[in-house]
Amino acid sequence: MEYKYEKPVFKSIKEWREDDRPREKLKLNGAYTLSDAELLAILIRTGTKGYSAIDVARQLLENHENITNLASCDLSEFRKIKGLGETKAITLAATFEIGKRIEAGTAKELNKISQPEDIAKIFIPKYRGARTEIFKVLMLNTANKIFREVNVTEGILNASIVHPREVFRLAITESAASIILMHNHPSGNPEPSEDDRRITKQLVEASKIIEIKVLDHIIIAGDTFTSFTKEGLI
Repeated sequence: MEYKYEKPVFKSIKEWREDDRPREKLKLNGAYTLSDAELLAILIRTGTKGYSAIDVARQLLENHENITNLASCDLSEFRKIKGLGETKAITLAATFEIGKRIEAGTAKELNKISQPEDIAKIFIPKYRGARTEIFKVLMLNTANKIFREVNVTEGILNASIVHPREVFRLAITESAASIILMHNHPSGNPEPSEDDRRITKQLVEASKIIEIKVLDHIIIAGDTFTSFTKEGLI
């Protein structure tokens, strides 16, 4: 007997059994019971012809391996996926950014900074997904609490770009008691480069004249970091 293969009939999520639909499952059992694909499908809302929101979500996860990698994508990468238009891509980008901010918390909510790990915990999520080096200055008050963070430059770091004038200008006008220098290595290698060491030395020397102490220089690389103070480099 010859068997004839019949292609499965496509069903939109609305045609699924009610207890299989992501939204209904969430209402019945809670968000924690849903898979990554199902949670993404709720955000995506609708698919396209012959391609459900779950299919779109699974394609996203397949392309980027897991939801953590997906959170590092920018708008242009979301747009490449079949079934994701401008509005859906924006929704995903905004959702992942909210997640990063929740994980990081805000500088205003910080307790007194007592160790480099306190800083790393806040800023590792903020730097996640950054494709270029961003040099940031954190300003602290006399209670060792961060009251402002400023991006000094973005791109390849060198001593001519990261100038003491730019680093200390706002620290002086804002009456910062001390500052922490920080930048990221998109490569994932937390080891300080020669330029990193040179820039830090230059800024520490300038701080002695201005009398605004550089407490540390922290390099964020993926989920790891290097503290110049902890390594005895300041």
